[in-house]
Amino acid sequence: MNGPGSRLLLLAGAGVAVLLSPCVQSGAQEKSVPLVQPWKRIALDAEFGGAWVVAGDLDGDGTIEIVSARNVDQNDVHFTSAVVAQRLDSSILWRWGSATIGRKELHHDVACQIHDWDGDGRNEVVLCAGESLLELDGVTGREKRRLALPAKGASDCLVFADLSGKARASDVLVKDRYSQVWAFNHEWKQLWTIRNPGGYKTAHQPVPVDLDGDGRDEVMAGYAMLNADGSIRWSFESQKVNQSLGHCDCFRVVRTGRKAEDFRFVMTLCGANCIAFLDGTGQSLWEIAGHHFESVDVGRICAGERGLQFAVDIDHRPKGEGSVWIIYESGQLKREIKADWVRFHTLVDWTGDGFDEVVLAQARALFDGRGRIIARLAMDPADDTDSGGIVMTGDFTGDGVPDLMLTTKRMTHVYIYKNEHGHKPSPPAPLGTGPNFTLY
Repeated sequence: MNGPGSRLLLLAGAGVAVLLSPCVQSGAQEKSVPLVQPWKRIALDAEFGGAWVVAGDLDGDGTIEIVSARNVDQNDVHFTSAVVAQRLDSSILWRWGSATIGRKELHHDVACQIHDWDGDGRNEVVLCAGESLLELDGVTGREKRRLALPAKGASDCLVFADLSGKARASDVLVKDRYSQVWAFNHEWKQLWTIRNPGGYKTAHQPVPVDLDGDGRDEVMAGYAMLNADGSIRWSFESQKVNQSLGHCDCFRVVRTGRKAEDFRFVMTLCGANCIAFLDGTGQSLWEIAGHHFESVDVGRICAGERGLQFAVDIDHRPKGEGSVWIIYESGQLKREIKADWVRFHTLVDWTGDGFDEVVLAQARALFDGRGRIIARLAMDPADDTDSGGIVMTGDFTGDGVPDLMLTTKRMTHVYIYKNEHGHKPSPPAPLGTGPNFTLY
């Protein structure tokens, strides 16, 4: 029998009717939930700091530094204009670029990442400026190399991958906004380029994944999966929507396997208003249409349930009507969490029970698989605005356990919340945000 407040929902395009548990309003939860105090509060440099924030160990001392960046937007052509690296006590390690141009605000991924590109055991900060890709020494910010980008606008984002079979991500992908991707090795030899992969626009950020176990990454460049040499392996074709109305917003690896058929992926289709679950050959297993799905988190969210679940936000709604759906691998909708605005979110096992909580940046709240708030993230009253920034997971305290990092709406501070009860995964969580951080 249906419980009180439950409702029956027909998923557009999915072909199944599911029982949707009552929606959970983030503002209607218990007021006695724990308030998690920050482990660190870092004041971002007012001149060079920006809304794009990544973290990693720049000086090799086992402690992360915070790197924030400003960006320029000229008719949807983007590039990184200023960067500052800061220690956890807010002191400045170094600055690069010009504080007189660019903006703090985020509209897209910014081409600025932390990665040990040359494999010497020390991280660099790599970014795309207006006409060049720059490799900066992580300790000093000194330019190690300045490399000419292949075209105007090829500064939208950058992604590290192993296309050459060197057992590390020694190659880099750069792209313009929606049409072309270029691949280069560390010596800056162009490996390949492709325009409108599969006849469609590119994704916001290409995703590298080794599908066939040959030690070289394939690349999901949009709706098309590319081989390591840039040739098209397959192109996804939706069974429910006209995918040419937009582009791939988010692409996540759900499961890996010994052969491509065993892989599972989840993808959202911007403009076409769809979320799709597909195998490693590009075949659609199910699709749900009718909403502007954006970013997807994959994990074990619902206690007592087999398999994995997806937390996906629905964007392009009026403020106050934000929604995150929790969906089973089968395509069934389990629950809807509602809040004012839900664009940035992540998963973390905060209680150590082996299941992930859903963390909403704007609400500064952690929801369990039943949609209940189990903790809130405290913030200084001066930073406590009605809408938060972005939220990230990674090992930010040096113990291998995933923690939380949250930026403020006005991009004045970064907060780190230490995960006191979570377990160290195997392998441990990366120290920092990793080499290919994305908003999508």
